[in-house]
Amino acid sequence: MSSAVRVDLSSSSASYTSTRVHPEPVMAAEHHAVDHFDRLPDPLLLLVFNKVADVKALGRFCVVSRRFHSMVPQVDNVLVRVDCVISDDDSSSPSSPDKSRSPISSLFKAVLSSIGKPFQALGQFLGPKRSASLASASSVLHGLSSSASLAAGTDKDGQLDQGGVTHHSPIQVLKNFNEIRFLRIELPSGELGIDDGVLLRWRADFGSTLDSCVILGASSVIHSNSSSVFEDGFEGSCSNNNTADDNGNLPESFYSNGGLKLRVVWTISSLIAASARHYLLQPIILEHKTLDSLVLTDADGQGMLCMNRDQLDELRDKPLSASSASKRTLVPALNMRLWYAPCLELPNGMVLKGATLVAIRPSEHPAVKNEMSEGSWVSSAFEEPYGTAAKMLVKRRTYCLEMNSF
Repeated sequence: MSSAVRVDLSSSSASYTSTRVHPEPVMAAEHHAVDHFDRLPDPLLLLVFNKVADVKALGRFCVVSRRFHSMVPQVDNVLVRVDCVISDDDSSSPSSPDKSRSPISSLFKAVLSSIGKPFQALGQFLGPKRSASLASASSVLHGLSSSASLAAGTDKDGQLDQGGVTHHSPIQVLKNFNEIRFLRIELPSGELGIDDGVLLRWRADFGSTLDSCVILGASSVIHSNSSSVFEDGFEGSCSNNNTADDNGNLPESFYSNGGLKLRVVWTISSLIAASARHYLLQPIILEHKTLDSLVLTDADGQGMLCMNRDQLDELRDKPLSASSASKRTLVPALNMRLWYAPCLELPNGMVLKGATLVAIRPSEHPAVKNEMSEGSWVSSAFEEPYGTAAKMLVKRRTYCLEMNSF
């Protein structure tokens, strides 16, 4: 009798446990019936998508639902981060080591034959003593690598197969977006190989050709509490930078110890990088006529190419002039203004040794009264703290140069 009681209790307990562990299927269906994303209106979802902007994330959104898939092409703010740059040699020998990470370094060798003319023009303005120092700059350019170029966009469909892996160009990635207004493309790194500690920043604005370019460079960047600030070098010493001896004149050591040569290399290299980027953007600009703003920059923050609505329309109406030597936009004849400080101490404590600012306009560009003296477009070219550095440099003595087209 007692044994039967125990069996009945066990059965009752097992039944009770089974009921709690396995809820009714109908209740589970009711719990998951509501999709809260369906409650969000389309304009709000588009606002979220535009804030995300990154094209990879938007691609993932497309596979979430049919609704997302239909809405992503309506996004008007897109960011494309380029993961890698494939050299021309990679397509033939993928396993070959020591490939250049620069997407346009092959262009440097191609333009060496045309750089002689710009050097001659600079020499006329600097005089015989200065031009002798400047002429040796060409030897520095011969050391640049010439094995790499941008692989993206080389085929009609915007794809390149390498080692069994298909790489998509920005042209291919963007082809399904119908209403892009603001486009930002970010390269994995800057094109110009510079030594550690050297500062080089540039910004270029283009229409069908170069509208303006501003270059900021420094031989080294240090902090004011560092003892190296007070060490003399060919760039000058910070200890007497703000004294009466600093009258804004370029020191003789600037010519004899390679300072001028280095600035010329910075200038020409930045212009080549900017013109190569501009050349690569043409198919995207022609394809997406809704664009209001286009920026091509890099993760290093080295260079930025910008185009506004008027400049984009200008390129569509007046096709760019390509250089016969390489795949880049032809750089027109230029007027340049240069400012230099042996040592420039910024309010935040940063110190730029050998600080140099170069403002560039095409020679045929219409002159704007007091534009250079005010320095508005020059100082606004960079984010802080480099914007402050530009504002400080334009108050110093100005040196005018010219460069022929190349």
